[in-house]
Amino acid sequence: MKQAFDIAGMTCAACKARVEKATASVDGVAEVAVNLLKNSMEVTYADESPDAVARVNAAISAAVDKAGYGAEPRAAAGEGAQPATQGGVSAAKAAREAANKKAAEAEGAMRRRLIVSFVFTIPLFYLSMGHMFSWPLPACFLGYENMITFAFTQFLLLIPVIAVNSKYFSGGFKSLVHGAPNMDSLIALGATASTVYGIAAIYRIGIGMGAGDIDAAHMAVMDLYFESAGMILTLITLGKYFEARAKGKTTDAISSLLDLSPKVATRREGETEVEVPLEQVQVGDVLVVRAGQTVPLDGTVVEGSAAVDESALTGESVPVEKQPGDGVIGATISKTGWFAMRVDRVGDDTALASIIRMVDEATSTKAPIEKLADKISGIFVPAVIGIAIVTFVVWMLASGDVSISLTHAVSVLVISCPCALGLATPCAIMVGTGRGARAGILAKTAEALQTAHDVKTVVLDKTGTITKGEPEVTDMLCASGVEANELLRVAAALEKKSEHPLGRAIVSRAEGMGLRVAEASEFRQIPGGGVAGVYDGTVCIMGNAQIMHQHGVYLGEFEHEAERLADEGKTPLFLAVGAGVVGVIAVADTVKPTSAAAVSELHDMGVRTVMLTGDNERTARAIQRVCGVDEVVAGVLPEGKEREVARLSGEGAVAMVGDGINDAPALARANVGIAIGAGTDIAIESADMVLMKSDLLDVPAAIQLSRATMRTIKQNLFWALIYNAICIPVAAGAFSWAGLTLNPMIAAAAMSLSSVCVVSNALRLRTWKPRFSEHAQEEASRRFLPEDEIVVREIAYKLPEGIQNTFERKEPFMEKTLHVEGMMCQHCVAHVKKALEGVAGVASVDVDLDGKKATVQLAEDVADAQLIDAVVDAGYEANMA
Repeated sequence: MKQAFDIAGMTCAACKARVEKATASVDGVAEVAVNLLKNSMEVTYADESPDAVARVNAAISAAVDKAGYGAEPRAAAGEGAQPATQGGVSAAKAAREAANKKAAEAEGAMRRRLIVSFVFTIPLFYLSMGHMFSWPLPACFLGYENMITFAFTQFLLLIPVIAVNSKYFSGGFKSLVHGAPNMDSLIALGATASTVYGIAAIYRIGIGMGAGDIDAAHMAVMDLYFESAGMILTLITLGKYFEARAKGKTTDAISSLLDLSPKVATRREGETEVEVPLEQVQVGDVLVVRAGQTVPLDGTVVEGSAAVDESALTGESVPVEKQPGDGVIGATISKTGWFAMRVDRVGDDTALASIIRMVDEATSTKAPIEKLADKISGIFVPAVIGIAIVTFVVWMLASGDVSISLTHAVSVLVISCPCALGLATPCAIMVGTGRGARAGILAKTAEALQTAHDVKTVVLDKTGTITKGEPEVTDMLCASGVEANELLRVAAALEKKSEHPLGRAIVSRAEGMGLRVAEASEFRQIPGGGVAGVYDGTVCIMGNAQIMHQHGVYLGEFEHEAERLADEGKTPLFLAVGAGVVGVIAVADTVKPTSAAAVSELHDMGVRTVMLTGDNERTARAIQRVCGVDEVVAGVLPEGKEREVARLSGEGAVAMVGDGINDAPALARANVGIAIGAGTDIAIESADMVLMKSDLLDVPAAIQLSRATMRTIKQNLFWALIYNAICIPVAAGAFSWAGLTLNPMIAAAAMSLSSVCVVSNALRLRTWKPRFSEHAQEEASRRFLPEDEIVVREIAYKLPEGIQNTFERKEPFMEKTLHVEGMMCQHCVAHVKKALEGVAGVASVDVDLDGKKATVQLAEDVADAQLIDAVVDAGYEANMA
């Protein structure tokens, strides 16, 4: 069990380390992860009983408070929120909105502090530095007689700057008292030292003037450090303001996901449609969605059809055709058509809420590389304070000048930047996971996102991963004189009552082509892989070669061709009408259009590919020839898959990609388990990453995202470490012999910019896009083309007498042409074609996108109005030519 806490008072990596240490010391805490970027903490309990959790929560709050910070348990999903079965606003969304509001308030407060700081710091700087630049000053500040006025006015201008930035002092000194100094401690010490030294200088001026020692008073005027204190506070606040704005942008991807959900929905109530707030929608309600509207919630289409753009959630740019019975996802957009949907999930149960929750949890975890920064952060601030003290002592011994010594010591305090170290990893993880989510790649943990960059081998399940997971008709071999459509029509009539997946594939293909499929009579199953029935008064049999031999059917040339199809990983089914074979229909679980491109891309990235399948060796080798995987392991059971993954893990990091229940053990065993989004719940649960599009091309994309994120993290850590390694010695005066020194104001500006640079570098990940080779891009483009046609070939085989009439070629009854408006792409063409093919009596359809017309071949007379209505219902405008 995990519990989220909101943490108050953290400003840098040292704070984060202190909070983690304090929480980890509490008895009953198994794991703890603090996120500096989100000011949050996740705790895993050793004992999950309610009493133990309550006791540990109280102890955690006390321990963190003692360390100088605040820890408040966050309400769990559903506590104080709407139930998951009612309302459209999820707890994840409510929590994110509350966090955004709090961040906006913090940014506003920082902005006000910054404005007040500049209002008083600018005249302070002008007054203190004006004489160096020959700037004009009022007479009341000039001359020896006005030295007290000159000094005291600077002090008065500094007071509002200190007051408005008092948090640095209260938080910094509080942390010092608790023995856990942080960045605020460094700022407070530097600004306090400069202010106290300036106040001491005012006294020296007064003493000198009272004693008549004008030279001593003048020397004291030159040692005022009020402008340094003011500029330190102002520039640090400026950097904090820019940092807060930049950090806010790291969650843009998640915030934009939250904004996808509409505020209202159109609910069908009896015969009327009523617009209601999304919070009032319940499971089982029927909602209406029109073209251009956002799908309110997850559900099932019950009426109508539409092309739905799911790119915001899955990254897939091609709209998906939705028909009655198809599922729709909330926050997607209906591009064309109209449909009514039954609401299946609301609130925290929706896909959008799950995605947001998964991304949020991922950004709350810690990547292994972050441990380096944590170790450094734990000792960083005390080390800097020690260096500042040593710097002051050394310069006092070397020069005897308090002013010079103080300048170097204060510069060391304000130039060191533990913030950059603390933000280096979480910023990149936050942006990387958010960008991945927008591309349909969900990383469950930061560790998974890191590990994926080092993957050496990708293990691929076959069915549903490399292949579509559903059998389809791929080839038809027809005897001389047999029309392919009639062959398919008779086969579908036989298989219509069959429950076998191969039979369903044949029926689905026939219906998809708009063929009117009758039902064969006297249907019966034949043991061993076949069906039989009476069609058009003739006994028909469909099945494998063995069934044909059992029934004395001569196969002739078809037998040789069927063996060729089997070698290609397809299942050939013979259709015998009466005493003779009229054709063969091949059915196969076909390779996805982008599988070969994905394997090719992985090869180009230096990643080895292995296919694991429970299928036979013959089929596996056929798939290997198509997609090009390096190695095939066939005939393996689930435990065998797990053993293979374990074996391969010994040769380097392994990613396992799968979608089924039988893949779950292997997914859990792999260094990175990647689940196809359309897979089973248990597979997704066992995985470290989820690919929402179920597109294998997202596997190399996920590895590329991981590599880009890790590259950014290493850049950030390098910058943070090298910045401190170089700037602290310079600020300490180690290179003053070469004329290279820093005053506190420049040091404060450098410190502010360092954090901003780290966050800004992480923000570059927002522009990340997968980059594929030309071959992969060419293969991927096939997703935007209409479905591949079936391969049809005629075999020189004479039909037995008496059955020619069943398969004779039929001339179309007539041809009609429609003008169609609203088509913009090949998807629209396919949409219109499918709508017209669904009209009874339509034999074939040809749609011309450029000519904006559809030519319809009719097998019987069909009214013009029927054709026009079919196109209009599909979301387009039409009229007869």
